Amino acid sequence: MAISTLLWCSGWQACGGHLSLEYCSEYRNYKGFFSIVLMALVDADYKFLWIDVGSDGSSNDASIYNGSELKEGLESPNNIFNLPENKYLPGDDVPVPYYIVGDNAFGINKSLMNPFPIRNMEHHGRIFNYRLSRARRVVENAFGILAHKLRYPATHNNMMDLEEQNLNVIPGAWRNDKVLLDVYHERARNTGTQEGRQISRYLGHYFTSKAGSVPWQNKMIL
Repeated sequence: MAISTLLWCSGWQACGGHLSLEYCSEYRNYKGFFSIVLMALVDADYKFLWIDVGSDGSSNDASIYNGSELKEGLESPNNIFNLPENKYLPGDDVPVPYYIVGDNAFGINKSLMNPFPIRNMEHHGRIFNYRLSRARRVVENAFGILAHKLRYPATHNNMMDLEEQNLNVIPGAWRNDKVLLDVYHERARNTGTQEGRQISRYLGHYFTSKAGSVPWQNKMIL
């Protein structure tokens, strides 16, 4: 499973998508059609653990997330989500917190990892982004499966992305649908914390070390 090469990801991933509407003026989004936003947290088994649905299409992911119970829970000093204690990575001696993954609309912190910026990215950052993208593919597929079922309730085969023997992605059937739109929507971004950036840098270096690397990762970022 894609998430297995990202440590210590809690198995939760956040993402936002748009559900198209016929007409409703206050729900007109920046692309010109009418929609409501579905934001969700998905586990490694494609299960929806938390959703926020109903924000108008003009809202951006960052503003929805900032007002959500999800953000409040992740940043709670009382650990109301009962996340596990920090844990040592295999072959390493530094404890790392569990975290969820998201795109750059979600501000990085110790409980949420997002990609390194593309500009002036070093090798460890490219490896980190590759490993992160494999985990994020789970939530993309969960959204895609949902959209596919909305249109074709009786179909089940070949919906998810697969990886061939050389680890190249075979797109799932859901990617041909247009029911759930704009999964990659990013109009605004949250600022991150220094602690979160330090953890992502550490993970990037760990993923390029002998203890944390996987055999195929370098060829996948060429």
